[in-house]
Amino acid sequence: MKTIEVNATFRKELGKKATKALRREAAIPCVMYGGKETVHFSAPLSILRHIIYTPNVYIVELNIEGKSYKATMQDIQFHPVSDAVLHIDFLQIPDNKEIIISIPVRLNGLPEGVQAGGKLQQLIRKLKVKALIEHLPDDFRIDVTEVKLGNTIKVSELSFENIELLDPKDNVVASVKLTRAARGAADEEGEEGEEGTEEGAETTEAEETKSK
Repeated sequence: MKTIEVNATFRKELGKKATKALRREAAIPCVMYGGKETVHFSAPLSILRHIIYTPNVYIVELNIEGKSYKATMQDIQFHPVSDAVLHIDFLQIPDNKEIIISIPVRLNGLPEGVQAGGKLQQLIRKLKVKALIEHLPDDFRIDVTEVKLGNTIKVSELSFENIELLDPKDNVVASVKLTRAARGAADEEGEEGEEGTEEGAETTEAEETKSK
């Protein structure tokens, strides 16, 4: 799994006044849980934006005034109006212990159902998993080539070595559904077929009457 290094500074003051001062300096107040003690620190937004505004998930190598920690980003608080980043929570990754994290899902291939007129829908963008850090991939690549029209891929159908999937087994990851356009075309073809049958029947009746 990819890592990104973040240089940070311990927060000595935790009040609102100190927090506002940090934001004026384009720094983000942060907190890290999961270790022996809670760690309060701040880091420049210019560095943190690389792990905020991305679909990727990273292991964060935190360097806080010479002390090193491994962590994952857990939660971001945004301003309700401006969408400015207000606060970030991190979870410290312990050595030789499984962690719970969400990994992006990528769909590969052109499904059979799409070639038949369907539309591929991805309903789950990330899978929640439990594993040791060394077993975590950058993303899960799922082959959808053989998914037929009307079929789905559920969590229960997936398995990855040394990784436990935590999402409900019945959750649908991806599906191929019939589009309205394809359904309309199918209905039109059906109607044309019926009209052809009726015309054929009328012709047969006329021929029988003429022969009599």
